[in-house]
Amino acid sequence: MRIRPGGSRAVLLYLALLAVSAAAGIILHVIAPAGAEQPAAGLPLDHVADVPLPGRATRLDYVSYDAARHLLFIAHLGDSEVILFDTLNSRVVSRVRDIAAVHGVLVVPALGRVYASATGTNEVVAIDEASMRVVARVPGGVFPDGIAYEPGSRKLYVSDETGGTVTVIDALSNRRVSTIALGGEAGNTQYDPVSRHMFVNVQTRRQLVEIDPSTDTITDRIDLPGANGNHGLAIVAQPHRAFIACEGNNRLLVLDMPTKRVIQSLEVGGQPDVLAYDPGRDLLYVAGEAGVVSMFRVSGTAVDKIGEGLVGPYAHVVGVNTETHRAYFPLKNVNGRPVLRIMTPRTMEVW
Repeated sequence: MRIRPGGSRAVLLYLALLAVSAAAGIILHVIAPAGAEQPAAGLPLDHVADVPLPGRATRLDYVSYDAARHLLFIAHLGDSEVILFDTLNSRVVSRVRDIAAVHGVLVVPALGRVYASATGTNEVVAIDEASMRVVARVPGGVFPDGIAYEPGSRKLYVSDETGGTVTVIDALSNRRVSTIALGGEAGNTQYDPVSRHMFVNVQTRRQLVEIDPSTDTITDRIDLPGANGNHGLAIVAQPHRAFIACEGNNRLLVLDMPTKRVIQSLEVGGQPDVLAYDPGRDLLYVAGEAGVVSMFRVSGTAVDKIGEGLVGPYAHVVGVNTETHRAYFPLKNVNGRPVLRIMTPRTMEVW
């Protein structure tokens, strides 16, 4: 480990992490918070650790976080399994196999369930969160991908990318109850807690489609000027905005939800995919296939880029712990094995 002059805090952090990892029975690869070899140069992030993940060096996809139980669920697409990671002890605690080509993953703490889209078998797989056992398999369309949950009706909305539909599943009975035709290729699906409606990207039509869960019908088609391959999506209640990542032209569109108008278009790293928002720090992360992550500070009136840099190979997925503010990046191949790269934002005073 290379320590910069005056780096006593880095030494203490390193020793503390070693002690925690030893107690948890794992080994952490820790890089000092500064130096030329640090990942994410150009970003207001410090590198905490690389934790080895099980399985082969194959593609990893979506993540979902249960804040109450401090658990991060990771879709290991290339190994057809869901990995359960304990963020308190920084260790893998469980794996659920036989979820063919798993793309999306979503934990719903209120139901004690984890849902995963098994694209290899065109199913949505329901997993009991306590036992990590599969309890149901439901038809999910032609290419099930992103998953969102509507708490009022207790229904799941699953984007069927190739089929151009949204599959609606009753989460209590584990039955498919509706299929909503979008008229184009589906991107990510997200729930808006303000309107209590579902929104889904229709990337081939450059639109964001609004769905009323009470009727499972489309109530609006919002045109997105400047969009090209609008796939990634995040919706936040305060300020009431939708953030739309366009993989075709490397842009982030900011949609004002009350007026349904695009109010900003910002450049991001190559082939943006997954977005994550940390409301405690007003930070938006946009992770891309090129391994570049773009970070933005969100205010009531504007979204401002605060940094951009290479986090790691294929760093197209990001998850955030909203309590510790740590960011998690599953990377499929670092020195021949998959790892979970953990980073933490610096204080605002140094931005």
